[in-house]
Amino acid sequence: MQDLTFYKGKKVFVTGHTGFKGSWLCVLLLKAGAYVTGYSLEPPTTPSLFKQAGLCDKINHVIGDVRDLDHLVRTMKETSPEIVLHLAAQPIVLESYKDPVTTYSTNVMGTVNILEGVRQTPSVRSFLNVTTDKVYRNNEWCWGYRENDPLDGFEPYSNSKSCSELVTHSYARSLLSDGRVMISTARAGNVIGGGDYAADRIIPDCVRDVRAGKKIFVRNPYSTRPYQHVLEPLYAYLMIAKGQYEDPKLAGSYNVGPEDSDCVTTGHLVDMFCEAYGPSASWESGAVTGPHEANFLKLDCSLLRSVYGWRNVWNVRKAIEKTVEWTKRTDAGQSAMDVCSEEIDEFFADLRTL
Repeated sequence: MQDLTFYKGKKVFVTGHTGFKGSWLCVLLLKAGAYVTGYSLEPPTTPSLFKQAGLCDKINHVIGDVRDLDHLVRTMKETSPEIVLHLAAQPIVLESYKDPVTTYSTNVMGTVNILEGVRQTPSVRSFLNVTTDKVYRNNEWCWGYRENDPLDGFEPYSNSKSCSELVTHSYARSLLSDGRVMISTARAGNVIGGGDYAADRIIPDCVRDVRAGKKIFVRNPYSTRPYQHVLEPLYAYLMIAKGQYEDPKLAGSYNVGPEDSDCVTTGHLVDMFCEAYGPSASWESGAVTGPHEANFLKLDCSLLRSVYGWRNVWNVRKAIEKTVEWTKRTDAGQSAMDVCSEEIDEFFADLRTL
């Protein structure tokens, strides 16, 4: 799938559409000509890419909580989507330590509720639940986790996403086993890109500190993570949703991550950010005692590559460069929607040359 023509005219229901990834996904779907309904809480940050891009006026924008079963099911029945992409979540590890109850209720019962909506909406043919690379029991080993490795996230965020996976597998095997709707999960790593304003994420922290004229503070420069541009997993999600729509045998669970060479330490990532941003950017580290976070995590994405022929388009350095470019262009007054649209065009042009 080297373009988005499949989605032209399709009715697509997106939860979590006001978040960073959800907003980029809406732009992608709009460019494809899809009819998009978004169901989410208000944007989780101020500012937000959702508002910067003016998406409220471009899609069927519904404010709702995935924990509200009646409202969610009613909205799905009213809009009759063919494809449902579930991104709504409490996505921050440190926040899950502060508020585990909200994390579990959103990430677990929110998944139950969206699957109930799918079950009660006859038009749905393809459902994708987006989880995280942190669903696996992390042994801190040097090789990538495969889809058949044990699920057992450590802290409340990771564990709630493991539970979300199990809920999805149960519905697929039992309540939605009649073949009417195909169900997959996608386990993605850390994403970066323009328009991310979340707290406790390294690249948004870099942007905030540089804008404030401060040195970038890095909590743990030695932790290793798989980093990729936000368009990489979004493209994979759309590929999976399309694939299982057309061929039920493709439904399953898929890791979505970068090449091994793009699993880098946080310190190296910030070095690349500073190089891309210019001499005004520098960083310092400090020993910060906090809740447990994994130090090493990597995915094996050979299944996605073998089944779908999926390939990474931009490496981590290019992802950083595009993030800095997006930030500087929008800071200079350019339209966030226009910059996102141009980056998407460049991404797919690069994809077609691979």
